Amino acid sequence: MAKHIALFGAMLFILVLAGCGSLTLEPPPPTATGPTGAGPVRPTVDPAPATRPSTAAPAVTARPDDPATPPSLQLQTNDPVEGDERASSTGARSAPDASALVPMSAVDVVDEVWPAVVTVINGVSTGPFGEGGVQQAGRGTGFVIDEQGHIVTNQHVVAGGDRLEVIFSDGEKRPAELVGTDRLSDLAVVRVDGELPAVVEFGDSESLQVGQPILAIGSPLGEFTGTVTDGIISALNRDFPRQSGSVGLAEYNNLIQHNAAINPGNSGGPLFDLAGNVVGVNTLGIPVSPDGAPVQGLFFAIPSNSVARIASQLIEYGRAIYPYFGATPGEISPELAAEFDLPVDYGAFLIEVEPGTPADQAGIESGDIVTALGDEAIDAERSFSEVLFQFEPGDTVPVTLIRGNDEFQVEITLGERDP
Repeated sequence: MAKHIALFGAMLFILVLAGCGSLTLEPPPPTATGPTGAGPVRPTVDPAPATRPSTAAPAVTARPDDPATPPSLQLQTNDPVEGDERASSTGARSAPDASALVPMSAVDVVDEVWPAVVTVINGVSTGPFGEGGVQQAGRGTGFVIDEQGHIVTNQHVVAGGDRLEVIFSDGEKRPAELVGTDRLSDLAVVRVDGELPAVVEFGDSESLQVGQPILAIGSPLGEFTGTVTDGIISALNRDFPRQSGSVGLAEYNNLIQHNAAINPGNSGGPLFDLAGNVVGVNTLGIPVSPDGAPVQGLFFAIPSNSVARIASQLIEYGRAIYPYFGATPGEISPELAAEFDLPVDYGAFLIEVEPGTPADQAGIESGDIVTALGDEAIDAERSFSEVLFQFEPGDTVPVTLIRGNDEFQVEITLGERDP
C-alpha cells in the first residue's frame, strides 16, 4: 500500500506537469506612475477579443511570480509584482436583491463605478531604517467596498512591500494601510482615510450565466489607469488547485472564466455585471498554450461571493479562517482512475494523513479515498478543498470513505488551519 500511495502521489505530480509549457516571467513593472494630478483621465474602452475562447480547462496550476512555482508551469498573473487571512458582514456591502439588478448600458455602468476603482502601488523602503526612499515593487488594481475606506485587491499585489499607496481615478494619491491578506485565496484588503468618491457593491456570483455580458476596469501595465474592457462569461467553476508538494501558492477554485481583456496591472480589479455590481476579482490569465502557441481571451476572476466572505473576515480578524482536515489529498480524475484501477472516477486520494491531526484522530488512513464531506460529493464540479471550505473550524462532519473494497463513513471534527 505504501508503495502504491507513493507511486500515485508521484503520478499526480507528473500528470499535472504534463502538457504545461515553460515558465515565462512578466517584464518588470513600468516606471510611469499613471495620473498624478493632471486631472481626470476618462476610461478607454477596448472591444473583447474576436475569437471565442475554448472552454476546456488548461493544465496550469500556479502563478509564475511565486518563487515556489515549478519552472515547467506557464501561467500569467495580471500584474508585474513578485509574490498572506477569509469572510461575513463587516465592512463590505452585501449583494442587492434581484429587483435591483436592472441592466444598464456599458457607458452608464462605467460612469457609476469608475470613481471607486483605484490603482494600488506596492513599495519597499530602501536604505537603513527606510531612509533611502521607497522603491516600487509592483502595481495592481483595487476597488472601494465601503464608506470606511476598505479596498479589495489581490494578495500578490501587496506581497513583499511595506509602503502602500492608492491612486484614485482623478489622480489623487493617498497612503494606504494593510488590513489583512490571505495567500490561499490570493485576496487582500487595504484601507485609506478621507472622503471617498464612490463605493461599489458585490453582486451574486452564483446567479451568473455563461454568455452574460461583463465589464473589467483596471490599470493594465500599471500605467493605463481606468481602462475598460468588455466581454462575456465564457465558463464557470474553473479550478486551478495548488500543485502537490508546492508551498505558498494560492488555490484557485470555482473561478469565473471570461474574455474581457486583462493584462499585468489588472490584478485585483473588479469584474462588473451590467447592473454595476462586482461579480468577480480579476486575478490571472493564460498567455500561451501548453505547446507555446499564443492564447487569446482566457482570463479568470475570483467569484464575488467568495470575495465578500473572505474580505469581511480580513476586515474583522485581519486574516482568513479555514477548516483543517489534516491530510494531503490528490484529486482523482477518470484518467487517473483508469491508470491506477481505482474504484471511483472522482474523489480525493489521501496521499498522507499527518499524525495527531483531525483526520488521524477520526481513524482516516493514508490510501483512503474521500468521496464526500457531509452531503456534498467531490466530483467533476467540486474539488476536495472547495467542499471542505464550506465548513467551519469545530464542525463535526461525516466523511464518506473507500478503503479497499469497503465504503463507510466516519465523523471528523475539523480543526483550524494555521494562518
